[in-house]
Amino acid sequence: MCAERVAYGDDPAQFVDRYPGSGAGTVVLLHGGFWRARVGLDHIAPVAADLHARGHAIVNVEYRRVGQAPWPATLDDVEAALRLVGEPAVLVGHSAGGHLAAWVASRVPAAGVVSLAGVLTLADGAREGIGNGAVRDLVGGLPDEVPERYAAADPAALLPLGVPLRAVHARDDDRVPFRVSEHYVAAARAAGDDAALVEVPGDHFTLVDPHHLTWPTVYGQITDLLA
Repeated sequence: MCAERVAYGDDPAQFVDRYPGSGAGTVVLLHGGFWRARVGLDHIAPVAADLHARGHAIVNVEYRRVGQAPWPATLDDVEAALRLVGEPAVLVGHSAGGHLAAWVASRVPAAGVVSLAGVLTLADGAREGIGNGAVRDLVGGLPDEVPERYAAADPAALLPLGVPLRAVHARDDDRVPFRVSEHYVAAARAAGDDAALVEVPGDHFTLVDPHHLTWPTVYGQITDLLA
């Protein structure tokens, strides 16, 4: 699998890896890692490999994370990267990437969003201390300290999204609680969105393991939105 690395900025973390497809549709991948610098796009590379082998064009996005640049660099980077794609794609994000996928779909045309254990209710995540304060570190404070930032960055505050979203989540997830996806989907449906909660077995990380029994369900959500 040969990728073309394309920069969208001057920082070493501002690039995407692009894999050509054979007509099966374009998928954009946004990795997790609680927005922290220690995790990069290699974390979701097995998903890129599997989808590319099935004929999909892939855009695997890297972006500046907490500690690499100040707020709102992460959001700015993801939006800039998506504007390189040039067509409405299905956005697939894991954990923090699920948050970023839902957020950027409110700003850039998308065919749909598949959130894999995504932090879709950012303010709730901050109050609950998800990821040992990861949301607070990303946004620069708690919701009552910087409410304007949460209003701009929290997918739950931006409803209706206007594109289909599938929240895939394992009830036994010990990193991002299942109730995060549950609460987001309920709010999205109340706002009139096409949103669905897809419960699967496994844990936080099995959702990005193409060899796990969960993967056919994950892949099915992607292809349904590409259709």
